[in-house]
Formats: sequence, structure tokens, C-alpha cells
Amino acid sequence: MPAHAAPPAVATDADLPADLDARLGEPGRFPFTRGVYPAMYRERLWTMRQYAGFSTAEASNERYHALLAAGARGLSVAFDLPTQIGYDADDPIAEGEVGKVGVSICSIDDMRRLFDGIELEDVTTSMTINATAPVLLALYVAVAKEQGADLTKLGGTIQNDILKEYAARGTYIYPPRPSMRFITDTFAWCAETVPRWNTISISGYHIREAGSTAAEELAFTLADGIAYVEAALDAGLDVDTFGKRLSFFFNAHNDFFEEIAKFRAARRMWAHVMRDRFGATDTKAQMLRFHTQTAGSTLTAQQPMNNVARTTLQALAAVLGGTQSLHTNGFDEALALPTEQAATLALRTQQVIGYESGVADAVDPLAGSFYVERLTADIEAEATRLIEEIDDMGGAVAAIEAGFYQDRIAQSAYAAQLAVESGDQVVVGVNRFQTDGDEADVELLRVSDAVREGQIERLRALRAGRDEAAWGAALDALETAARGDENVVPHVLDAVEAEATVGEVAGRLREVWGEYQG
Repeated sequence: MPAHAAPPAVATDADLPADLDARLGEPGRFPFTRGVYPAMYRERLWTMRQYAGFSTAEASNERYHALLAAGARGLSVAFDLPTQIGYDADDPIAEGEVGKVGVSICSIDDMRRLFDGIELEDVTTSMTINATAPVLLALYVAVAKEQGADLTKLGGTIQNDILKEYAARGTYIYPPRPSMRFITDTFAWCAETVPRWNTISISGYHIREAGSTAAEELAFTLADGIAYVEAALDAGLDVDTFGKRLSFFFNAHNDFFEEIAKFRAARRMWAHVMRDRFGATDTKAQMLRFHTQTAGSTLTAQQPMNNVARTTLQALAAVLGGTQSLHTNGFDEALALPTEQAATLALRTQQVIGYESGVADAVDPLAGSFYVERLTADIEAEATRLIEEIDDMGGAVAAIEAGFYQDRIAQSAYAAQLAVESGDQVVVGVNRFQTDGDEADVELLRVSDAVREGQIERLRALRAGRDEAAWGAALDALETAARGDENVVPHVLDAVEAEATVGEVAGRLREVWGEYQG
């Protein structure tokens, strides 16, 4: 399913929007089409934030130290599935999943070991966590407090975007309405306690990975953003305060110019949403700041070294599109979690782009391109039409509950798969240019099932040694807050500092809020 009308084979000045000057503006000024900062990468390169986390806290900590030593400028934590959906490693439902797609974090003890030797005040950390995002943030803040960090200087991001979980990914716990409350409680708490923290990363990445088009990724992401802003306003929060802490997360896919256009259109659209729809007057609240990850769905198990070329082009599109931070996938990720060698090469890819290619020397160097400006306008128009359709349905939550997102994504994914199977869409090494032995003999990272046994032993020791009275009182206070209208996040922090586990906190909230049955 095409994202927009096919652009001309040869673009001319007739393809430029009549109001191009107003659509472009200047870098660092409304509507931010050309970038959110006046000097962009001439002043400071994007944050090279490599996503990593696997097995135990110690193993992931070792990888973080290696990435920082290799020149990474920020950390990005992947959590395993039990952590993401609020189960401890000793829960029967966690069997076979502990430490497999990310690091297993059950308690404050795990979080201490995860960041051992890393001063949290001196780094920024992104955590890809949603249903349990406030719990993991509370654990992070608790460890920072133990380090003596100034919480007002603590910087980072929690993904905390539950709507895309219902639509595209599936790691939800609670129904949409209490989940939205958990998110807005986090907005309010962070504004007071950790004001530099980005309280949500509104994610189109997983929507695209599920099979959407570029325009659908953009529309559904911004529509989700609109829903979060509306929820925050309904909770009495100030748009110019929480608006500055919103961030976004996009996919960098294969169509090079389309992806650049998507990023430029995203900034322009969000600036108008925040100013014209919600009345934000602070320019920082009008800015769309975003993280980008190269497209995992484009990686192939056949001829895996080809993935280096794919990732390089995708990363370059993100940079030319003006990203604020970037993760580049390892070439081996269609086969397993990345090895240290693959992760280092992925980081080096960003460094070559940043320090050797010259693309950072000019701000928005493709501005005014007949072709790019036509693509930008076309994607903006298509995404705007979709957002209007979602608005007519009552907004993102209603559209998701009605299955609108899911149906559109499924249709687009089906069309894309048909194109690959027919050969209309070439995938090098998969449906063309195959060779014998395409699944190259590369070293793979394997996570042992013994990780779960180690975590179970740590949980037993934690529970045997903690103050039962303080633990019980903290969880009771959390439950009381959840049943009323008090902000629950301070009670989550109290609970994890009393050594309540992720599963215990999530479980107590399940008793109050229930579970979503998708």
C-alpha cells in the first residue's frame, strides 16, 4: 500500500509547495522543518545511543562499559519480556524468557548491578519500557539517590508509550484508561522530581516494524502524541511544562529519501499541533525531538553482512532527517542478540557518518530539493488525512479499541509481503542475488537458561533479608493511592526502595486496575 502518490521521475520547481518558505522556516525556529536547533550537528553531533541489554545485570553492565569506552555518548537499556510485562524471574510465566531479549531486572539490587561503576548523573539513559516504565524509572532514581546524584540533573528517557503496545507490540498490562493515568502521573511526578527527564518517547518504531507505511507510522505516532497531551491537560498539567519533556521514537527504513521526508514532515506537523491545537507558546514545547533506530525488520538472516549496508543507509537517512539520537542495529540481529563485535561495528558506522562523511557540516542540506520537498509535502498530507480520520473516531484510544490501527497495519504488512514474494520488491540475498550458503557462519550470542536460576536465587535472598514491615506498608500505600486519585509514582518509589520487586509492584496494581484482554 503506497504511503503517498508516486513522485515524478524528474522533479522540478513545479513540485515545490507554493508556500515553501513558510513551510521551511529557519533551523531552530517554528515550524522546525529544518531542525530543532539553529546549528544542528555543526555545534554537537547527535547522541550515539546504542541499545543493549541481555542476560544478567552484570553481563549488560559489561557491555555498557565497553560501549562507553568505544565512544558511545548515551546508554539505552533493553529489558527482557518478564520485566516488560511485570513478572519476576521466578514466576512460572517467565520460564524460557529470562534475559533472552533484554536484561532481567527484578529489584533494586539488579538495578545497582546494572549500573555499577557508572555515575548516573554523568550519563543520559534511555529505557525501552512501557507498561512498567514508572517502576523501572523509580528503580533508576533510587539507585541515583544512593549514588548521591542531584536528581535535578538526571537525564534520560523512558519509552512509556502504552498506546502503541495495544496497536502493534503487545507488552501491555493494564487497560487503556488506568494505563493513561499511570503515564500522566509520571509526567507530573517527573516535573517536580527529575525535571530534565523525558517522560515519554512516543513510538512509531514498533508500528513500522509491524508493517505500516511511512505515512501510517507518522500519523499513528502523532495521533498517539495528541492523546497523551489531551490526557495530561485533562489531569490539569501545563502544556508548556510537560510539552518540553515529550520525545518521539521513529524507525529509519529502507527508502532513503522517503525516510528523510518523513522526519522533516514530523517536526512541522507536531509544531502546528502543539501551537495551533493545544496553545503551547514555549518553543521547546513545540519542538519534536526524536530518537531513531534503524529498521530491524529489514535485516536478513541470509547474507547477514549485507545488513551493514542497509544499516548505514538507514542511519544516514536519520542524520539527514535531523535526529537527536540514533541506534544502529548489529548485522547479526536477524539471527540473535548482537555480539560485542557487531555492536561495536554498528557504533563505528555512526562515527564514520558523523566524523568522516561531511554530512554534519551543513544544517538540513537537502532543504529546497525539488524531490525531497515534494515527498515531505506528500507524506505530511497523507498523515494529516489519517489523523483527521482518527479524530473523527474520537481519538487514538477509541481508534485502537475499534481496531483501526491494527487493521491498517495488517493491510500494509500484507501488501509489503506480497511485493517481496512476487519479486516486485527486491530484497538482496533473499529473493534475488542468492548464493549457496547464504546463512553465513557468524558468531552468535546465546543466553543460557541458567540466567533464570541465578535470578531466582537472588530473589530468594532479597526477600529473606528485607524489612517485611516496611515492604508491606509501602505496597499497601501504593494500593490505596491506586484506588483513589493520588499520584501513584511516589509510592512506587517508596515500594522499590523498600525492596519490593517489579512483579510485586505490578501485581498489586493488577489487583486494582485489572488486566487488558486484547
